Amino acid sequence: MILSLSIWLPIAFGCLILLVGSEQRSKGTRYLALIGSAISFLVTLPLLTGFDLANPGMQFVEKVSWIPRYDINYYLGVDGISVWFIVLTAFINLIVVIAAWEVITEKVSQYFAAFLILAGLMIGVFAALDGLLFYVFFEATLIPMYIIIGVWGGKNRIYAAFKFFLYTLMGSLLTLVAILYLYNASNSFEILQWHQTKLDIVEQILLFFAFFMAFAVKVPMWPLHTWLPDVHVEAPTGGSVVLAAIMLKLGAYGFLRFSLPITPDASLLLGPVVIFLSLVAVIYVGLVAIVQQDMKKLVAYSSVAHMGFVTLGFFVFSPLGIEGGIVQMISHGFISGAMFLAIGVLYERMHTRQIADYGGVVQTMPQFTAFAIFMALANCGLPATSGFVGEFMVILAAVDYDFLIGLLAATALMLGAAYSLWMAKRVFFGPIVHQPVKELVDLNAREFLLFSALSLCVLWMGVYPKPFTDIIHPAVIQLLQHVAISKI
Repeated sequence: MILSLSIWLPIAFGCLILLVGSEQRSKGTRYLALIGSAISFLVTLPLLTGFDLANPGMQFVEKVSWIPRYDINYYLGVDGISVWFIVLTAFINLIVVIAAWEVITEKVSQYFAAFLILAGLMIGVFAALDGLLFYVFFEATLIPMYIIIGVWGGKNRIYAAFKFFLYTLMGSLLTLVAILYLYNASNSFEILQWHQTKLDIVEQILLFFAFFMAFAVKVPMWPLHTWLPDVHVEAPTGGSVVLAAIMLKLGAYGFLRFSLPITPDASLLLGPVVIFLSLVAVIYVGLVAIVQQDMKKLVAYSSVAHMGFVTLGFFVFSPLGIEGGIVQMISHGFISGAMFLAIGVLYERMHTRQIADYGGVVQTMPQFTAFAIFMALANCGLPATSGFVGEFMVILAAVDYDFLIGLLAATALMLGAAYSLWMAKRVFFGPIVHQPVKELVDLNAREFLLFSALSLCVLWMGVYPKPFTDIIHPAVIQLLQHVAISKI
């Protein structure tokens, strides 16, 4: 019941806001969105407090017949791999609602409703254990995000919205074919049943590529990443936060739930190819980030590089690597969300994202600068921040897999420091050379609360990651045992 509440409560509140919200009663709409997102977050917390660390299988399972003729079920459950992402999604949704409190002044009810509905659909992706149910949630997330970009985005928002929709939809169509093939092979739509289905190597390779197209576009992996910078630049701040913090994780999660357990032999065979693509993302895209003049584009390319660490960790097939990839996903949710919020704070005041238009911000916004520099340091993997934990685990696993691969992966720490601190130097330090910077006002109480909450999460995970890894570890071991048995 907890999982159903986690999915349908935000969707119900979103629909309620659409029904009763209006431009004339925008204050009431904001409070209704805040109440809905806060309750939706609180509902997910029992998933953590009641989680059985000794059980590597699915917990909080719900199963109701949906379409009996084809054995399609409303089948939900979570394990150590998925539970943190449900809580993270609800938390980021609450952050986005608070962040938009004073910023959104047009179509207020539609804006908040879109984010609440989107949050419920994304939680459905992480909780679904029926293949068709997963696909419905996975594709449905495109609709509210398309609307968010197309209605509240920048001047090229329609182009960006179409590019986002077409890239992600085209990749996902092959997944539908793979799902139907697996149904014919197993007479079931249950994902856990697919994990036990015996497939020959040719079938596995074809299915692997079908899944890879959908999940690699969503991550996004190089060279399928070109839609992301354009979308981030045009999306409103809340859209960029949710896209970076949660939606990119849907693709990486798909690798763990579909590619590795359903096509283990193909995953082992094609793992070096994915590792190569991941290293290109880590190094080449990191170099591309250094030369960006738009802050949003820089952080967007940074996201591609950091997600390259995630896929690298998954395909070295070690507990440390996969756990490090999952930790990196959670950490990236906090850090990237905070960085896009920081860019949004500056944009609201200056109406520009060009790095050259700033300089000396620390002199007028000292509190904001402290938070922004902290997040920039976390983004480049400073020890005692969450950004360090996942990257360190993945690098250790990569070194154990192949020293050269580990060495190349470690260059990301230097590149991350280069583009993060180079941007911070030009935006926050030095003399004030532009008059608008002299007129900037520091954080208000609402903004201070948001950055404080995200900073505490980054510190907590960086200093004491044990609660995260304790939950993740049993499910990862079970996943790798399945891959190893298949190999034997």
